[in-house]
Amino acid sequence: MNKNKKNTIEVKGAAITVLSQKEDDYICITDIARYKNAERTDDLVRNWLRNRNTVEFLGIWEQLNNPDFKPVEFDGIRMQAGLNSFTLTPKQWIEKTGAIGIISKAGRYGGTYAHKDIAFEFASWISVEFKLYLIKEFQRLKDDENRRLSLEWNLNRTLSKLNYRIHTDAIKAHLIPTLITPAQAAITYASEADLLKQIGNERCFQR
Repeated sequence: MNKNKKNTIEVKGAAITVLSQKEDDYICITDIARYKNAERTDDLVRNWLRNRNTVEFLGIWEQLNNPDFKPVEFDGIRMQAGLNSFTLTPKQWIEKTGAIGIISKAGRYGGTYAHKDIAFEFASWISVEFKLYLIKEFQRLKDDENRRLSLEWNLNRTLSKLNYRIHTDAIKAHLIPTLITPAQAAITYASEADLLKQIGNERCFQR
């Protein structure tokens, strides 16, 4: 299975990028902000981050999911949150606290990404209606992925069964001498079958 994969879902006419890496899904909140105001995406993200409720939510999420989160630095940010002079960017949040729930990416597909838990909160801040549509389309994407993986798994199992018959015939013809006992032949078949099964499983998980 690919460690990093990008998909795009359409939510109320807006293209939203979903980045899947390992077991986690990150959604581009820059794309979500673009739905609200295409010319002020960075300002919208920063305004959301400077909100005290947002800082509290992010801190709790990191404490639950990130063993390397820096609580002392977080407390300093939380004490300032809500003040008129308080500002916070995604990069500052990541660098100061060691956060993993938000990712700031540069380049062609750059922008600010957030773990789906956090992205849904940001979407709710932008528009409750948009959040509900986002959840619906995101779930549709994951359902499609699961169905595709299930089809690939079943296909690999079918191919393995077909190959097993071809393989055992080849074993009989080329690997098993004519003058051996049935028990010895069974051991040879079992060893070769285990190897074939292992290869099939590895191919499946590499997709």
